Amino acid sequence: MIQPPGNSPNKNPNSGGPPPTPPQFKLPRWVWPVLWIAFLLWTFSRVPDLVTNVTAEPQIEVPYSFFFDQVVANNVDRVTIQDNRVRGVFRRSVAYPPASADATGRVSQTSNRFITTLPPFNDPQLPEVLREHNVTVVAQTTEPNPILLFLLNFGPILLLLGFFLWSIRRTQGQMGNVFGFGRTQAREYTVERPKVTFADVAGQDAAKAELVEIVDFLKEPDKYIALGARIPRGVLLVGPPGTGKTLMARAVAGEANVAFFSIAASEFVEMFVGVGASRVRDLFKRAKDAAPSIVFIDEIDAVGRQRGAGLGGGHDEREQTLNQMLAEMDGFDQTESVIVMAATNRPDVLDPALLRPGRFDRQVTVGLPDRIGRENILKIHTRGKPLDDDVNLSELAKATIGFSGADLANLANEAALTAARKSRKRISMRDFSDAFDRIVLGTESPPLSNEHERRVVAYHEAGHAIVAALTPGADPVLKVTIVPRGQALGVTAQLPTDDRRNYSRDYLRSRMRVLLGGRTAEELVFNEITTGAENDLRQVTSLARRMVAQFGMSDAIGPLNFGDDDRQPFLGYSLATGRSYSEETAARIDAEVRRMVEEAHAQTRQLLRENRDKLDALANELLENEIVDRRRVMEIVGLAHDPHEEEALSSL
Repeated sequence: MIQPPGNSPNKNPNSGGPPPTPPQFKLPRWVWPVLWIAFLLWTFSRVPDLVTNVTAEPQIEVPYSFFFDQVVANNVDRVTIQDNRVRGVFRRSVAYPPASADATGRVSQTSNRFITTLPPFNDPQLPEVLREHNVTVVAQTTEPNPILLFLLNFGPILLLLGFFLWSIRRTQGQMGNVFGFGRTQAREYTVERPKVTFADVAGQDAAKAELVEIVDFLKEPDKYIALGARIPRGVLLVGPPGTGKTLMARAVAGEANVAFFSIAASEFVEMFVGVGASRVRDLFKRAKDAAPSIVFIDEIDAVGRQRGAGLGGGHDEREQTLNQMLAEMDGFDQTESVIVMAATNRPDVLDPALLRPGRFDRQVTVGLPDRIGRENILKIHTRGKPLDDDVNLSELAKATIGFSGADLANLANEAALTAARKSRKRISMRDFSDAFDRIVLGTESPPLSNEHERRVVAYHEAGHAIVAALTPGADPVLKVTIVPRGQALGVTAQLPTDDRRNYSRDYLRSRMRVLLGGRTAEELVFNEITTGAENDLRQVTSLARRMVAQFGMSDAIGPLNFGDDDRQPFLGYSLATGRSYSEETAARIDAEVRRMVEEAHAQTRQLLRENRDKLDALANELLENEIVDRRRVMEIVGLAHDPHEEEALSSL
């Protein structure tokens, strides 16, 4: 399997996350203060009793008979009767139980304070005996604590009242959200917050030069207005994902030192028709009130798609939102310092009315960075990271052809994570190499255990590598491995030595032969075929069809283009208009695609048959070491090293 540079299709997009947690009941926040207040009141109500128990002399509990005997013995000074409990004071300290009566081994306690319990029957002798022995009698009635009584009587009412108040407040909040449903969800980044400037954006010098005029207008709008100049009201940032379009918009706001409103286009569209248009009106009103300001709409193709496209017409809510956006952008006053910036990687699906002069009349391309741009991006993303002395960012920039700014940021982060996993204090070049393999080739999996399967994969990858090494104009081999990476059982990684934006017919033909090298090696060695070449065959067929129908690289068809209309990339238009060429032409295209693939297959078979010894040698090397680098591949093939290629690929 051949891994194209700059992409990582081996990542599994269907990785499952943790199972959703069931909803949990939460008490309202007002309940906890009420519980704390109740606890504190109960505690304060118990303080007098606690103080009395601590400061007074300890009491001994005696039976009623012992208490009666002490009254008769004239040893009781006073008593306090409360319900069926009697507390009192002896005239002299008494030990209970007496030593003579202690048959259980219980330790006697001595005190002049006692407590006893009256019997359940009424003793008529007790009052007379108490009077005869001059015992002071105090009668008390049980009175509940007033605080506790208040809580018992009114606590449930207070709880119910608090619950109703909480319910009312929550209902009002929900009603407020309903009434604010049409307000914009844009996030405002004011000038007081940490800002991004052009110094934080690298690799996009051409785009920054285009946006300098926007910054100058926001700083000094009077200079342009005095000359009658009209600054572009809308700036559309176009480019592949990860090239820094959002970062570029924030840098414009940071350089101009103005208010910056950021929102994703999908946040406009809701289930109810008219909500998106209301949010658009509210957003532009806020931007005009905070002028000079910038409104940034990310992924504008979510609402800016061409109206009336697709099956069943259009989407009422999305089209109303788009109509309102067109009206708002057309209604800017010449003196209003509000600029709308938007980002998309699909400019072909946008409505033409959105791109006409007066709205988004300036398009700034934010493309993939070149070698110098990649080096500057790496300098920014390695800022603050401790790098080892062997790290050469210039060599990394040469080896990361096709990487976007986000890919380079991920590379620097993966290198730091790799160094941390190995408990290193500094990031070395080896960490960057491992991070590169992880991103480009995929996550390493356990080696293959089936010996026959290992041999099939080894010859498959050796076929790719031998054809790539012996085919003039093909991209050089970076490394070959039969260690499973991602979803691939083996990988032959190729990397171009320089930035390339224009591809010749010879290069594309060599690319087809390299893609067919694995399948052809299996046929030649094992006289059978496997499913391992599925992705290779898909790429070969797609490449051949584009060469015939779009690039005009077939002598039988001629310099004609029969590709789909990029201006109408919708299913409804495709079904309604059909193909722009006849069935006879379609059959000729199919026949030419088949001829080109079979021709490349025959050339690949002939090349591998003539170099069978080199194919066997490289396959045995893979079976023994599992990973073979470019230098060893060139030694097996018997070709001299290209200094230019070695310099470009030496870092990885």
